[in-house]
Amino acid sequence: MNINTNYTKILTDENLMETVQHGNSSYPFQFYYEDLSVFDFNCIEWHWHTELEFIYIESGTVTFWIGEDQFKLSEGDGIFINTKVLHRLYSPSKALIPNFVFMPSFIAACDSFIYQKYILPVISSSLSFLIFHKEVCWQARALTVMQQIISAQDSAASKELITVSLLQNLWQEIFENADIPSPEEHKDHSSSSQARLQLMMQFIHLNYSQNISLDDIAREAMVSKSTALNLFRKYLHITPVNYLINYRLKQASQLLSKTEKKIHLISSETGFHNVEYFCKIFKKRYNFTPTEYREQKHFL
Repeated sequence: MNINTNYTKILTDENLMETVQHGNSSYPFQFYYEDLSVFDFNCIEWHWHTELEFIYIESGTVTFWIGEDQFKLSEGDGIFINTKVLHRLYSPSKALIPNFVFMPSFIAACDSFIYQKYILPVISSSLSFLIFHKEVCWQARALTVMQQIISAQDSAASKELITVSLLQNLWQEIFENADIPSPEEHKDHSSSSQARLQLMMQFIHLNYSQNISLDDIAREAMVSKSTALNLFRKYLHITPVNYLINYRLKQASQLLSKTEKKIHLISSETGFHNVEYFCKIFKKRYNFTPTEYREQKHFL
């Protein structure tokens, strides 16, 4: 069965692209039955992937950040996230979110008439996501098909055939009823903005151990400091400096759990050149001192 419930964090590269392969070349579809409460801080952090994604909220309430949008979905709602769209999920408590990701070519081959006429217009548009509420007739039908796809993953016989057939039905509902914008300058502008953002994030990921400033970060993408601030706030809802601090803390937490290095050495290696400040801000972020965090991880 293509079910995975063991993820506790999303693995990404320096551009926040997810590094895990979903499915394989012969069957590019993967189903996950996930509980947000098992992820660090009940959060699936910022990431994007080339696959399309559908998420159903089976229980709980989930806050989504998708690009510059933020909203909450509750039990019975669903969402479609387009290819290459940056997104983040959080729930204050337990939230069950069965979801499936797949390559667009899973519905129809890329060189086919079906793909060119019905799939390409959606994935090449400026549409980032679609929300499904059961109060809207066509969206209720889409939610029903999503639930059927989820249920089909428990079927031992011909589940692959059932899955692709239901996905085509789901895609038909979207294509015939959703307001799909055509490719436009907004899309190009958005792509350019995200490219600059990725350059700055990559610079941070490569140089976080050094003493870098907002000027350095902005210079890497050849933008002003105000533009750098706006891009980070627009897409990641955080300032560049706070993103840098969070990334340093993330690297420090990994060193604490995977090595026996001294606290002062980890502090220095991750760009915190004042160990007292490091311990203070680490506890604020993780609710544990570095020593307590290490002990907890070793105990687990």
